[in-house]
Amino acid sequence: MTTDRKIEVTIDGRNFTVVGGEDEDYVRNLAYYIDKKIRGLSSKNSRLSQTMAATLAALNIADELHKTNFELEKLKDKAKGPLERYDSLCAELEESKERIQELREKCKEYEELIEKYDEEKEELNRKNDELKEEIQSRDTQILGLKEDMKELQDKNFKNQIELVEIKKELNEYIRLLDRETSTF
Repeated sequence: MTTDRKIEVTIDGRNFTVVGGEDEDYVRNLAYYIDKKIRGLSSKNSRLSQTMAATLAALNIADELHKTNFELEKLKDKAKGPLERYDSLCAELEESKERIQELREKCKEYEELIEKYDEEKEELNRKNDELKEEIQSRDTQILGLKEDMKELQDKNFKNQIELVEIKKELNEYIRLLDRETSTF
C-alpha cells in the first residue's frame, strides 16, 4: 500500500505542495512540464495574465491528452485484432507443428523406401550385368555352333552328293550285274 507524501514543486513562480502516493521524480517532472508550457505561452504573449496563461496551458495540455488518448485507442484497436487472433494462431501453430511432424515421419519413410529401392536397383543392375555377360557368352557359343552347323551342313551336302554318285555307280553295277546274269 502506498503512503501519501508531500512534495514541494514550483509552477510559474509559485510554490505548491502536492500530496499523493506517486513517485517524487514523477510529480516533479509533471510540475516542470506544466511550468514549461505556462512560461512558453507567457513568453510569446506578455499581455497574458497568470490565470490566462495557466488556462491556455491547461487547454493545450488537455488537447495533447485527448490526441494522445485518441492515438492510444487507435493503437488498442489495431492491437486488438492480433490479440484476438492469438488463440487461433496458437492453435494453428500447434496444427502446423503436428503436420510438420507427420511430414517428417513421411519423409523418413520415403527416405527408407528410397534406400530400399536403391539397394534393389543395385541388385537388379548386378543381375543385369551378369545376364549380359551370360548372353554374350551364349552369343559366342551360338556363333561357334553356327559355324559347326555350317561345317556339318557342308559335310552333309558333300556326303549326299557322294551318296548320289555312289547310288548311281551302284545302280550301274546292279544293271550290269543284271545284264550279266540275265545273259547266263
